[in-house]
Amino acid sequence: MSQDGAQGRYGGRSFAGGRYQLRDLLGEGGMASVHLAYDTVLDRQVAIKTLHTELGREQAFRERFRREAQSVAKLTHTNIVSVFDTGEDEFDGLTTPYIVMEYIEGKPLGSVLDVDIRQYGAMPADKALKITADVLAALEISHEMGLVHRDIKPGNVMMTKRNVVKVMDFGIARAMQSGVTSMTQTGMVVGTPQYLSPEQALGRGVDARSDLYSVGIMLFQLVTGRLPFEADSPLAIAYAHVQEEPVAPSSVNRSLPPAVDALVARALKKNPNERFPNAEAMRDECLRVAASLTAAAPSIVPGAQTSSGAGVSSAVFPPVDQSAPGPTGPVQTPYQPGPYGSPTPAPSAAYGYPQQGGYQPPPQTAAYAPQQYASTPPPYAVTPQSSAPVTGPSGGRKKNRAVIIGSIVVALVAIGGVITALTLPDRGKDAGGGSSASPSPTVVAGHRGPDTTKTIETTKCTEPDKSYNDPEQVKMPDFHFKNWGSVLSCLQASGWRYKKIYVNENTFGQDTVMNQSPLAGTDFDPKNPPEMQITISTGDPS
Repeated sequence: MSQDGAQGRYGGRSFAGGRYQLRDLLGEGGMASVHLAYDTVLDRQVAIKTLHTELGREQAFRERFRREAQSVAKLTHTNIVSVFDTGEDEFDGLTTPYIVMEYIEGKPLGSVLDVDIRQYGAMPADKALKITADVLAALEISHEMGLVHRDIKPGNVMMTKRNVVKVMDFGIARAMQSGVTSMTQTGMVVGTPQYLSPEQALGRGVDARSDLYSVGIMLFQLVTGRLPFEADSPLAIAYAHVQEEPVAPSSVNRSLPPAVDALVARALKKNPNERFPNAEAMRDECLRVAASLTAAAPSIVPGAQTSSGAGVSSAVFPPVDQSAPGPTGPVQTPYQPGPYGSPTPAPSAAYGYPQQGGYQPPPQTAAYAPQQYASTPPPYAVTPQSSAPVTGPSGGRKKNRAVIIGSIVVALVAIGGVITALTLPDRGKDAGGGSSASPSPTVVAGHRGPDTTKTIETTKCTEPDKSYNDPEQVKMPDFHFKNWGSVLSCLQASGWRYKKIYVNENTFGQDTVMNQSPLAGTDFDPKNPPEMQITISTGDPS
């Protein structure tokens, strides 16, 4: 919708009985529009985000949207865009949910990066690290309150005129994932493929460490001027997050020291347990590395590649229309560090908010919804792809075909495990009363033994975290990648019922929990807990 069209639709309109009077259109996405508005009660400018999709028709979504906004309104921090109010109004016969937010006069981080790319080829490392540290400061506060952002990207980070970092759109991705029918029917975006963690790409439960992965992707983009994983379809990008290892940022930007490579590599670990434990730890490392740097302009390697593009064959998943990639080399200009390493150009007075008013993906990709393929997700234990190049004119196609076949085999093995669990008779009882739904694993060649250091405390089951949506409910603990022995002790201590399913994989080793149902973070009534289904590694190759 054009600005004139939006003004025609909303011009002279107001919300909350006339309290908020809509003014200029600041930005618009596939799901929402952001307007500058005037608060007649408190005599101030605010930004109002209005959802203009069919989601507004669903009571379940509106209720979830309201609860999320209430939770986010409790977040108070310099680096977080404040939420003042929320509600819903009628426009053109449709119920329109809205959020009233702090008005930020500035630019989205993506626009700031674009200027640095034109000037230097990428953002200077000290500037990028300090901005990233401020984003992590905002996440530290939200994670303490149990709020996982789920869509960290430059489009959701604002830079004010004074170079203050502001993170926005907390809680909206979670509201998008509340299971309303129109979300999947209309293909609404509930995340951005380029920044999704592997667990998000697989449709699994997420926690704070998923945000840290997205921050790692964003930091890679800031210091190199490009993304670590790029392909010709959203699904191919999602599979790259699961299967491919990113290149070292210094292979693209020669001025980066090993400390930056190590920081990014840890943030982008496929296994969440191997990432930074929390936002505070990652923020401290960003500041430590930034303090050790000598200010230097980026030195971009011409034609450097960041991704093999072998995630999923474009023959299976047709490519989407893409815009041309960014510049392949920098315009070398002198670098003079200032606030955050270099000055930020003065923002347009009429800008105020990013053009990504809703969950609109970057222009080079199509909308993405994890639900499209989350029904039978493969485990994390996907055999790493060989880094040796495949020769011949069809080398890329052969590599893509191998990935597809491997993924199908893994999925079939998982399905076979479920069928076996449902058809075989009970083979005995564990001490906690849980039934074993498949025979004991057999040791074969290539077997990897258990890692008993990956444990979970029994208090995670006996004293689970409270739900922030319902004080009478609690959150399901995260058993992923924990040793089954400690998980069993946790389940027994709480008296929860469970079933076991074995799956062949030898990346994480015998007795490693590969999956769980219900997913981690799922709210449930502790007085009537659901029966758990735990998928456990045999340690054997598939």
